[in-house]
Amino acid sequence: MPRETHEITRADIMPMAEYAKVRLERRKAMTELKKNRRVHIGPDATAYFESFDTMWHQVHEMLYIEQGGDAQIEDELSAYNPLIPKGRELTCTLMFEIDEPDRRARFLAGLGGVEETVSLSVGGQKIMAVPEDDIDRTTADGKASSIQFLHFSFTDAQADLMKQPGCEVVLAIDHPAYGHMAKLPDAVRAALAADLD
Repeated sequence: MPRETHEITRADIMPMAEYAKVRLERRKAMTELKKNRRVHIGPDATAYFESFDTMWHQVHEMLYIEQGGDAQIEDELSAYNPLIPKGRELTCTLMFEIDEPDRRARFLAGLGGVEETVSLSVGGQKIMAVPEDDIDRTTADGKASSIQFLHFSFTDAQADLMKQPGCEVVLAIDHPAYGHMAKLPDAVRAALAADLD
């Protein structure tokens, strides 16, 4: 996997002909890496915790699939670099995954502001998520986006707690229309704690 850092640069981008040669191997490695970075919260929400490696992979996949060449690189870096944790934070893509279109539309219509109700409790200390401010993900009429990008900022003490084996970490959504929580398995806690440098 690529070097650990907080930002992908043009120097990190493989030529697409080279990426094509290792794409299958990289995708398998990413599937394995993501196993301990995914948390289901209730029946319809999943948090995918991001890292340099997950975003590096996403940028390369977008470049490979869309074939936009050199002109596409800056757009992808601008889109995905903000989701790389910056040292004392975790970042996640929260997705509400409902296959049935009518149910999904009704569900999201009543979920406005959900991005303001997500928290991570680390050893009993609550850290509220801060939504990515690229665009407003709740419309004026109260409909939520099915995809939310969230940041959890840690104090040094909270980061130290997160790194303790056995520390209880709970990811929660406390919205009137969707109130669920999930205790993170210790393997997930350990994987995410490694992002806190």
